[in-house]
Amino acid sequence: MKKILVVTGGAGFVGSNLIEFLIKKTSYKIISLDNYSSGSKKNHIKSKRVLYVNGDTKDINKKLIRYKSKIQTVFHFGEFSRIYQSFIQMNKCFQSNTIGTNAVFNFCLKNKIKLIYSATSASLGNKGKDKNLSPYAFTKSKNIEFLENLKKWFNFKYNVIFFYNVYGPKQISQGKMATVIGIFEDNYCKGKPLPVVKPGTQTRRFTHIKDTIEVCFKAWKSNKYNNYSVSNKESYSILQVANMFKSKIKFLPKRKGERFASALTTMSLSNKVYKCFGKTSLKNYIEDFLKKKSHKSQNNL
Repeated sequence: MKKILVVTGGAGFVGSNLIEFLIKKTSYKIISLDNYSSGSKKNHIKSKRVLYVNGDTKDINKKLIRYKSKIQTVFHFGEFSRIYQSFIQMNKCFQSNTIGTNAVFNFCLKNKIKLIYSATSASLGNKGKDKNLSPYAFTKSKNIEFLENLKKWFNFKYNVIFFYNVYGPKQISQGKMATVIGIFEDNYCKGKPLPVVKPGTQTRRFTHIKDTIEVCFKAWKSNKYNNYSVSNKESYSILQVANMFKSKIKFLPKRKGERFASALTTMSLSNKVYKCFGKTSLKNYIEDFLKKKSHKSQNNL
C-alpha cells in the first residue's frame, strides 16, 4: 500500500502549513522536497513521520527514486511564486516553473502517482489576458494547458487548486519573496510606513492559509479529479488593506505585471472547477493582529 505523501516546497509558507495539517489528519509518512530558495528550516515540523530532502524539483526522480513505489500523492507547491520578481529573475522562474514542474509532472505520470497542483489567480484576470502580464503568470498558465493535454494524451489524473493571495502563520514577511500582508505586518511592527504600489486601487481576494489548506486536503481526499479555487468572497484594494493597519503609507511607483483586479476562476477546463470560499475575514484577522500588538506593547511598559 502506498503510504507516502510528497510536498514540494515543504519548507515554505504553504507547504509547511500543509505538512503540519497532514500530520494531524493522516497516518501517512511525508517527504518534503525543497531547495530552500525561499523556504526555511525554521518551518520544519518536528515529527518522525516527516523527511526533509534538500533538492530541486527538476531532480525529483533522482532524489526520490527509492521511494517512488510507495508515493501515493505529490502536492506540487514548490515553484517560483512572485510576479514582479519574475521579471528580475526570469531564468530562475522558468527553471522552477517550467523545467522543474515538467519533471514533477513526468515523475507522477510515469509512476502513476496522483498530482495536486497549485495554480494561481494571477493569470485569470482581464478575461484570461493577464496570463501574459508576467513571466510568472505565463509559466503558470502554460502548466495548466500542459496538464489539460496530459489528460487527453495519457488520461493523467490530477487536481488543480487556484490560490488567491494567501496569508497567515509562516508567511514570508521580509525580502524579495515576501507577501503583501507579511510586509505590512513587519513594517507595522518596526514603525515603518506601509509600502503601497501605485495606484493602490488594484484589488485582491486575500485568503487565509487555514482555509487554503482545508481545500487542499479536500481535493486530496476526493476520489474525483476536479479543480478548485479557494478565495474569499470579499475583495479589497491594496490601499484599503493598508488603511486597516491604521499606519502611515508610502506609495511606490507602478510596477510591471501589476494586476488591476483578482478575478474568480473562469477558465475553460475539462475538469469542473469548484469555487470554495474561505471563512476567515481579513478585516478580523488584522484587527486581532493589532489587538495582540497593542496588548504586548502595554505589557512591556
